[in-house]
Amino acid sequence: MSNEPIHIIGGGLAGSEAAWQAAEAGATVIVHEMRGVKGTDAHQTDDFAELVCSNSFRSDDHEQNAVGLLHEEMRRCNSLIMRAADQHKLPAGGALAVDRHGFSAAVTAAIAAHPNITIVREEIAGWPPEAWKHVIIATGPLTSPALAEAVLEKTGEDSLAFFDAIAPIVHYDSIDHDIAWKQSRYDKVGPGGTGADYLNLPMDKDQYYAFVEALKTAPLHEFKDWEKVPYFDGCLPIEVMAERGPETLRHGPMKPVGLTNPRNPTVKPYAIVQLRQDNALGTLWNMVGFQTKMRYGIQAEIFRMIPGLENAQFARLGGLHRNTFINSPKVLSADLRLKIDPRIRFAGQVTGVEGYVESAACGLITGRLTASDALGATMALPPVTTALGALIGHITGGHLEAESYSGARSFQPMNVNFGLFPEVTITKPEGVKRWRGPEKTIAKRRAITSRALDDLKAWA
Repeated sequence: MSNEPIHIIGGGLAGSEAAWQAAEAGATVIVHEMRGVKGTDAHQTDDFAELVCSNSFRSDDHEQNAVGLLHEEMRRCNSLIMRAADQHKLPAGGALAVDRHGFSAAVTAAIAAHPNITIVREEIAGWPPEAWKHVIIATGPLTSPALAEAVLEKTGEDSLAFFDAIAPIVHYDSIDHDIAWKQSRYDKVGPGGTGADYLNLPMDKDQYYAFVEALKTAPLHEFKDWEKVPYFDGCLPIEVMAERGPETLRHGPMKPVGLTNPRNPTVKPYAIVQLRQDNALGTLWNMVGFQTKMRYGIQAEIFRMIPGLENAQFARLGGLHRNTFINSPKVLSADLRLKIDPRIRFAGQVTGVEGYVESAACGLITGRLTASDALGATMALPPVTTALGALIGHITGGHLEAESYSGARSFQPMNVNFGLFPEVTITKPEGVKRWRGPEKTIAKRRAITSRALDDLKAWA
């Protein structure tokens, strides 16, 4: 057993969790954190795991919410982030909110006190030295320009993004399939396609103009100074396109040409919204060209004006943000190694996971995997039926790469959600002839979460 040190670049949520997991496994860990010698535009302190935005870890319900399930799985895996969150939680109903200062101070103290961890305050201003045999890059959305440039040079310029242009993602089973039909524009068969690769939702003239007016009056997210995002013609927010003229959208992402509604073939829709399959499981569909900076609270209300989406459930709402993340499905292997340089793994938001807990969860798995390598052992990946496994599986291979509306790559950051899990079979309880209201959804989620915890126990 050589126990070569593990070098972790970044002391955020992912880096802190990775360091803790690796150190607890018996590995020697060196954490390189630039805050203390060089600040960022968003951070206010030099503490580890500083929460720069919300203080909420979202729902803590592990039976009916995917992020709550992720909380529970991490607790069962000795997560430092979850331990600190539980120690410093605040009243927030069914959510887990924390005292941000107490939380970060607790994480910092635990990392500093661990006998297997050394903290070095320095910027890694380039590619990690060849002498480092085990490296985790966990630099998050505010990766230093010098390191980002090194990643770009190593992986290729199409493998790193600096801005999200996120379109909403819809759960397939919440779409009205009596309205939607499958067809590619002009029945075109692309790579791996069938000529029926999109779901199409038709709008008549009145529906279209009502939708455009709603977009034009919607309240927008206000950017902080450090997250200003430039608009590119290929990824304009949907509401910005609407402001350019009432016909702009139907000559852009909502153009009705090359498509025929089989349920009403003699009537040409005035506009058509297209959805494209987003993951290999076929459970998530992307609203093509619908990136937006509308506030979350109004997005679902406006998008449910679209015929066929009246009861849509969204795995992710749209957004436009400053971010730094790699094209993980292209450049990472299933165990989060960089294909072109396998001594290096990535963790956290830089991989394309979205959210505090998701970032920490990625760090948890990466820390354990890297410690296993350093200690000369082997470790299986968590089953895809668990929240940990479903999240890692999505970013490393579950996403379906496709040409986006803007012609750019389509991989975008994702929160954990039930659409990432394999289907589960449920049966009605004895004596029940049909499901009422939300009963089927509740039963399905309980079956997914119960299976996940059983499978996590077997894996752990």
